[in-house]
Parts: sequence; C-alpha cells; structure tokens
Amino acid sequence: MKVSELIPLIQAEYMTPSVSTDKEITCGYTCDLLSWVMAHGDEGMAWVTVQTHMNVVAVAMLSEMACVILPENIDMDQDSLEKAEEEGLCVLKSPLSAYAICGKMAAAGIPAEN
Repeated sequence: MKVSELIPLIQAEYMTPSVSTDKEITCGYTCDLLSWVMAHGDEGMAWVTVQTHMNVVAVAMLSEMACVILPENIDMDQDSLEKAEEEGLCVLKSPLSAYAICGKMAAAGIPAEN
C-alpha cells in the first residue's frame, strides 16, 4: 500500500504537501520511545507516534520510513514539519486513536514487521 492509499483509510490530513505520497508502506509500527524506535525502525515503515519534535524526523529518516502518523489530531510543531519537508518525509495527522490507526492498517494487510 502506498502512503496515498493510507491517507483516506485513516482519515488523515497530509501535513507535508510538497513530499510525494508514492512511497510504499512495508509495515506498521507504534511506539513513543525514540531509542526503541531507532532499534526497531525499518525501511518503508508507517510509524504512529504522539511525539512531535525534531527528533521524530531524524529517527524516521534514519530508518528510511515511509511516513510518520500523528493520532488524535495532534499537531507537529512548525520547525519539525519544515524539516520533514526538507528531508522528504511524509507526515500525516489523523483524528483516529493510535489503536484504531493500527487496526485499520492491519485490516488492510499492512504487516506489523518486514
């Protein structure tokens, strides 16, 4: 599934409009402990987190993730969004809970790991 196909599935708002949504999602993940995500992140991952600071962008780029998803309409600070766009990272914001987002991704066939 591509990021562009995930957006309507999770009722997401695309927060980095200059970044392509053609990236393929290979797996899903949810975690808010950045060191843990660094150890378990994977290329093509769709990462659900409530964290919104600059380090989220760095961790996602380190693992070459497909996108970062913020649940419950959480806003990312403007500096972090600008950095995400600069780095080519898709950031989505969904009104759904992290649990609901992961459930929808799993039901759509996105595995928990590569």
